[in-house]
Amino acid sequence: MAASTSASSAPSFSTPTKPVSSSSPNSVCFARSSGRARMAVVRAEAVDATISPTVSALRPSKTMAITDQATALRQAGVPVIGLAAGEPDFDTPPVIAEAGMNAIKDGYTRYTPNAGTLELRKAICNKLQEENGISYSPDQVLVSNGAKQCITQAVLAVCSPGDEVLIPAPYWVSYPEMATLAGATPVILPTSISENFLLRPELLASKINEKSRLLILCSPSNPTGSVYPKELLEEIADIVKKYPRLLVLSDEIYEHIIYQPAKHTSFASLTGMWDRTLTVNGFSKAFAMTGWRLGYLAAPKHFVAACGKIQSQYTSGASSISQKAGLAALNLGYAGGEAVSTMVKAFQERRDYLVKSFKELPGVKISEPQGAFYLFIDFSSYYGSEVEGFGTIKDSESLCMFLLEKAQVALVPGDAFGDDKCIRMSYAAALSTLQTAMEKIKEAVALIKPRVAAYDKEFIECNS
Repeated sequence: MAASTSASSAPSFSTPTKPVSSSSPNSVCFARSSGRARMAVVRAEAVDATISPTVSALRPSKTMAITDQATALRQAGVPVIGLAAGEPDFDTPPVIAEAGMNAIKDGYTRYTPNAGTLELRKAICNKLQEENGISYSPDQVLVSNGAKQCITQAVLAVCSPGDEVLIPAPYWVSYPEMATLAGATPVILPTSISENFLLRPELLASKINEKSRLLILCSPSNPTGSVYPKELLEEIADIVKKYPRLLVLSDEIYEHIIYQPAKHTSFASLTGMWDRTLTVNGFSKAFAMTGWRLGYLAAPKHFVAACGKIQSQYTSGASSISQKAGLAALNLGYAGGEAVSTMVKAFQERRDYLVKSFKELPGVKISEPQGAFYLFIDFSSYYGSEVEGFGTIKDSESLCMFLLEKAQVALVPGDAFGDDKCIRMSYAAALSTLQTAMEKIKEAVALIKPRVAAYDKEFIECNS
């Protein structure tokens, strides 16, 4: 039976008064004309693709960008040694991994309370009391999907547009961007390699004003490995206590990765600092649990409640499986017990090898790390040098590109951390891998001649 073409049975179309938007450059509409259907192609209105100005102002992490680039090169068959990311090369200790697997087997796979399980928060309180000398109750602890989330939520919770966040440099790449995300202004406080990258109290005092809301301290430090001695922290605390509005965020994620005689001091344990300190820690670094995504914040209840409110709308609570694993980690003993001390010994051996090796390179300055697993190395004497087949080494980024091309070693430019004179190397890799990388770096560096041909003897004598 033939389809009817009469006017009464045909669908009625009208020409739209405005073009119809679609995902393609052109949209199609139909119109009636002299009893026949005709197709008209109408230009669509452009989709508004603007991004929030706040997000547009954020800079992507160079650490992740370099890591991704190194991964892509390896997948293409280039034998790149990646020493950019801060991720321990060790497996998660078996007892911790087993606790996670048992959680799955036992069906412990449902949502937990937003703030974290009570048993884990109690264990964190015990840890902070015994190891750090600071007392909290479970409602003053928030468990999150990594320490990074804790820091972001803390900055968002206490900072408002127009506030200033004081950040010593070199700094972890995300601190300034977190301040920007909160509408606050990052105020960078430069430090010197000759002073082991530690903040001078007099500089801090000169930068504080009525807009200052938050001071971020990281000890042991990423990217420098510097550890703040208790005496210096007390000097900083004496300044902070003069300003009722100024809070301190103490990032202590590397506290267990520390080399004697250095000792870790929690800022909240200092006289008068508990009420104004937000302490952040986690499981990623010391327990080799980066992929488990588990961190925590400890602070006065009103700050924790504010951060918990943000978390309830962002992600809700951390993984139930990871929390069981975190509980097992805290049960390993003081400072992680033998499992963590074994890893720390390996990190120290790697540090000692690299410090000795870099001191053999002319024109290079280095401050020996006292914690974490990073070297922050001053290569600025090489800037301005021409390299045949590459071009001019102008700054930390071009130096890292040179080393990636010629040595096939991926490092992070220091400008990402607020100090363009330096580059960062992670030694969270096997000693044999580091030895190979060092040989390649020395071969590449031999292709360039530093503007300063000799060591700064005064610097070496005071840092050897």
